[in-house]
Amino acid sequence: VQLQASGGGLVQAGGSLTLSCAASGTIFSISVMGWSRQAPGKRREFVAHITSGGSIKYADSVKGRFTISRDNAKNTVYLQMDSLKPEDTAVYYCVGGDGSSWDRHEYYIWGQGTLVTVSS
Repeated sequence: VQLQASGGGLVQAGGSLTLSCAASGTIFSISVMGWSRQAPGKRREFVAHITSGGSIKYADSVKGRFTISRDNAKNTVYLQMDSLKPEDTAVYYCVGGDGSSWDRHEYYIWGQGTLVTVSS
């Protein structure tokens, strides 16, 4: 399975963007799908996870502002980002993993990144 992320762009602070992650094959068997991001000069960090059963987890920094969803029929994962802040500026990666990824934030599938830039 390959992952293709899209939807990044330039937005003003307070604005919204929706990222999409389309898989080349079925995501039904991928236990944990999610998003990771890397800001300039910083380490890559966890953003959000969603399991095949619908369990969801967010990083504290995005909780209440970002919403992750998963459409197994369309083999697509989404990240709705609202109330964006300049510190959300980063390259966002779509990721897939197994059950251990939930806590370890280590993944066996990575999509190419999509850049999100939030201006102040």
